[in-house]
Amino acid sequence: MEHKRKVRIVPMTGDHLDEVAALERVCFTDPWSRNMLAEELGNDLAAFLVALDGQGAVAGYAGLQVVLDEGYILNVAVRPDCRRQGVAGQLLQVFLDFAKGNKLAFLTLEVRASNYAAIALYGSRGFRGVGRRKNYYEHPKEDAVIMTLDLGGEAEEME
Repeated sequence: MEHKRKVRIVPMTGDHLDEVAALERVCFTDPWSRNMLAEELGNDLAAFLVALDGQGAVAGYAGLQVVLDEGYILNVAVRPDCRRQGVAGQLLQVFLDFAKGNKLAFLTLEVRASNYAAIALYGSRGFRGVGRRKNYYEHPKEDAVIMTLDLGGEAEEME
């Protein structure tokens, strides 16, 4: 396992928008714009976190939306020079702790089928593949793997 980069995880604020928007452009072929990110800061159903490196620069960020007892992980992105150093895992752990503390029934997300590192990270935290969305991603066109972590909340399983 690679060394764990020390980061400080804090709520995203307007001060982080330029760096997060730049990170979106580096990490995703269909990035969220700065304006889209700014709108999410005012969304009472969403929480966005940034991981700050030792110099206070954004090393990564993640977003979560909660609807009733369901959590949807929107984005997880890490600066290329900070990857494979535990940054995404630390961001994800905050959401896992939040979900358990707030008795969410599950967390779910979509991930590119070819993003093996992310799939492995989510799998290591108990997420399981539950389906695919055909051609969900553009540039290049690719399926999304739907991954869900059942937290056992109040929801009853259907048989």
